[in-house]
Amino acid sequence: MATIPSHALRHLTLTRPWFRKISCTTSLAFSSQDPLLTYPDNSNNNDTDHTKKTTNSKSQAFFPKKNQVLELECESLAFKGKGVCKVADSGFVLLCDNALPGERFIGRVSRKKGSYAEVTKLKTLSPHRDLVDAPCGYASYCGGCKTQNLSYEAQLRAKEQQVRELVIHVGKFSDKNPDFECIMKPIVPCDVQFHYRNKMEFSFGTQKWLPKELLHEKLDGIDNYALGLHAPGYFDKILNVDKCLLQSEPANKILATVQDNWKDPELGPSPYNVHSHTGFLKHLVLRTGRDMKTDLPELMVNFVTSSYKPEMLKPLVEKISAIPEVVSIMNNVNTSVGNTSVGEEEYTLYGKSTITESLRGLTFQISANSFFQTNTHQAEVLYKLIEDCAGLRGDASEIVLDLFCGTGTIGLTLAKKYSLLDLAKHVYGYEVVAQAVTDAHRNAKLNGISNTTFLQGDLNKIDENFGKHFPKPDIVISDPNRPGMHMKLIKFLLKLKAPKIVYVSCNPATCARDIDYLCHGVMEQNIKGCYKLKSIQPVDMFPHTPHIECVCLLELC
Repeated sequence: MATIPSHALRHLTLTRPWFRKISCTTSLAFSSQDPLLTYPDNSNNNDTDHTKKTTNSKSQAFFPKKNQVLELECESLAFKGKGVCKVADSGFVLLCDNALPGERFIGRVSRKKGSYAEVTKLKTLSPHRDLVDAPCGYASYCGGCKTQNLSYEAQLRAKEQQVRELVIHVGKFSDKNPDFECIMKPIVPCDVQFHYRNKMEFSFGTQKWLPKELLHEKLDGIDNYALGLHAPGYFDKILNVDKCLLQSEPANKILATVQDNWKDPELGPSPYNVHSHTGFLKHLVLRTGRDMKTDLPELMVNFVTSSYKPEMLKPLVEKISAIPEVVSIMNNVNTSVGNTSVGEEEYTLYGKSTITESLRGLTFQISANSFFQTNTHQAEVLYKLIEDCAGLRGDASEIVLDLFCGTGTIGLTLAKKYSLLDLAKHVYGYEVVAQAVTDAHRNAKLNGISNTTFLQGDLNKIDENFGKHFPKPDIVISDPNRPGMHMKLIKFLLKLKAPKIVYVSCNPATCARDIDYLCHGVMEQNIKGCYKLKSIQPVDMFPHTPHIECVCLLELC
């Protein structure tokens, strides 16, 4: 995975400490006489019984110390779903995991990071204003669905506001500009709010995570084994999960079957121990697709193991293959000590080696390690927005450059119409992962598309020869991973001067930074911007999680 360039980190955290500038009205839940109420450090949770301390002046700057205990109110959500609280008068920002807008709580300062501090919530005093009952019993422990107990309408408001703040404070686009409200589009909701994920990855482990109230229980051997999701903040503790409301019902049926059988001493397979690097079972990856003829779900089960011992998996394979929706059981062998689910070797234990899915009228074959949009239903919406922004004339005259193309899904949908007539003259796609490029070629052939070229290349390491491998594009599609685009690529795009860029982002913070560079330039590096931001469209791809997708349209000035 690409890393954030050091210059980008400095630009975000030093020259633009946007946390200090957030335009929210948050205040501490203090009386007007006690604006800086603090509590002495105490390991007990009876925080409301602590003696109140006040400062002599309301205007005194406040910089919290580690372990200081405060009464706070959350106003909004920041990146990764952390609650934003701001100290009255000083404007100092504190971020708290699992705090939601309107919630008043007692928190302990756990870490100070210069322009802001992180807080651990100790006790809720009054719940947030849009409280709903979380339907999942794991919601308060898992960390995957941080906002499940926040109404969906409130989730959408929080995500839209987060993008807006980032565009203003990181992207440096003024909301005073009369065109701003036309540029900043309202967030697109997701109609399907549960069972929308077509891929889930679960981990096997030797240490079961338990909530505080059960820590007194002593678990040994098999009783301490777990299959589920990593507990937040732990690489070695697994929250045992029997059902996940984000994945399909057939996938939950498979998970339950594995849970019922994998610990059987007669079967023999042991979970991988991340400390001793011993054991066999590492991960269980479940993928859901569709049979193109019957439109019924078809599922792939992928066991990731530390070695190839098919006889150890045979009893599980026999039980899982009896589930009608299961059409593929794979075994990825990963001998490394890392936590990745991608194997060095891959074996088919049952059925076929791929499953299929349809997107924008095209059929895609998905292998065990393929990248594919995790929410197929909302990907239809996202790709339609990308097509609309691209605005291809439809006369097969335009060149499209598809950066970070993955398995080619965006480029292929732009290459052909539903009728399979050429939409673009040619699409050139670049992707660093070799398997993804192979999948892109296979998907093009599967759909009878010949006006595409997919190449392997690291877009963080391009040189002056990069643009010589394709004609000048009319449209650039860029869909980088979370760190955004490297400055080398941004410089290339500013020199290339394609008439239109469609920037697709899964991280609104780096998205705002990159469109700032493309539109306003980088003064300290004497780089001039040459694009105008025409629109930015937030899309909720993953309800109940902090993740936000954005589609931005930039046109050459």
